[in-house]
Amino acid sequence: MEERDLYDEKEQKKAHNLTCPHCRQAADYEISWLVRTKKKQLPPRADDRDRAKFAKAKSYMVRKDDLLMCKNMRCRKRFEIAGVQSVAFLE
Repeated sequence: MEERDLYDEKEQKKAHNLTCPHCRQAADYEISWLVRTKKKQLPPRADDRDRAKFAKAKSYMVRKDDLLMCKNMRCRKRFEIAGVQSVAFLE
């Protein structure tokens, strides 16, 4: 059994206020996340090892975007997202 059998996946966008390191202008940017939520039940073909894996599994989000383009029309440079974590666990 693979990890994707334990989770439901969907894409989600969240707004974050970030500052461009080149022009120092702050703006709200939409960042894409892949949200993996733990399934309610384990598939019936699971064995003991899969049941243990399912018991430890937690819902989490993975950031898909690494680079953003500055919204300032004079700058428009790409910058790396450093202030936002790449994986976040959900409760």
